[in-house]
Amino acid sequence: MTRRSIALAAGVLLCAGAPAWAQTPLADWTAWLANDLRVATGVTYLTANNWDAKIDVYVPRSGGPHPTVLQFHGGGWVGGSRESVLLRALPLLEMGFAVVNVSYRLGRISPAPAAVEDCLCALRWVIRNAGEYNFDVSRIVTTGYSAGGHLALTTAMIPASAGLDRQCPGTEPLRVAAVVNWYGITDVADLIEGANQRAYAVEWLGSRPDRAEIARRVSPLTYVRRDLPPILTIQGDTDPTVPYAHATRLHAALQQAGATSELHTVPKGLHGNFPRAEQLRAVEAMRAFLTKHGIAPRHP
Repeated sequence: MTRRSIALAAGVLLCAGAPAWAQTPLADWTAWLANDLRVATGVTYLTANNWDAKIDVYVPRSGGPHPTVLQFHGGGWVGGSRESVLLRALPLLEMGFAVVNVSYRLGRISPAPAAVEDCLCALRWVIRNAGEYNFDVSRIVTTGYSAGGHLALTTAMIPASAGLDRQCPGTEPLRVAAVVNWYGITDVADLIEGANQRAYAVEWLGSRPDRAEIARRVSPLTYVRRDLPPILTIQGDTDPTVPYAHATRLHAALQQAGATSELHTVPKGLHGNFPRAEQLRAVEAMRAFLTKHGIAPRHP
């Protein structure tokens, strides 16, 4: 997308009474994107299966080091693209975050757990390149939507002992300061058979005899423990694509383990595409969450 098309599409977000990020005139968006951000697109962070996994990087030109958000797109691990969620980064950029927008291997390139492995490698790339891009590695946030929400969770929750970072071995601790999970899958096994079976999950796991074990290895619920970063989950309670129980079960398990968890429920909300007022409330819940935990930019 060009800067002009980004700015024009941002008009969808404008509404009366909205916060500053949603009231910015379109001309200001264009000037801001052109002048205030360092942009690097199509950067390869990993090559696997003869496929280059790429990221786009957006970093404020002034100040820093900058708290940084890794953003993961949805699509059931079998579709979607990083370009499709670029506009969702606008509130984060307006707050003063750097944003790294991530592509990963989809199911047609490599089935589970490839996407999970790639996103861990994207985190390692951010840590290794912090000096060049002025990232603050003590304030890294993962966020994503649907399958991307799942990947935001796994990137933050999976320990080194799980061995899922072997595509990009290294000694750097893969630490995240917070997670914002937008209606992400938390129990993959729940979606590959039974009442909650979903075609996208079946396609991603395939028909391998060990698919139940792989589903367990890539499920956030497997890794619930006390020493996790704060997690905010945002989901509609009538979501037809990812059962709302995925949000409530994760929230309850985290609380029981003594971890920090917040759940923002969108009443009668579906799978994203929330009504404008509810979307703004959700974004403000994200802003408040990141501010409360000292992760938001100190001088946005």
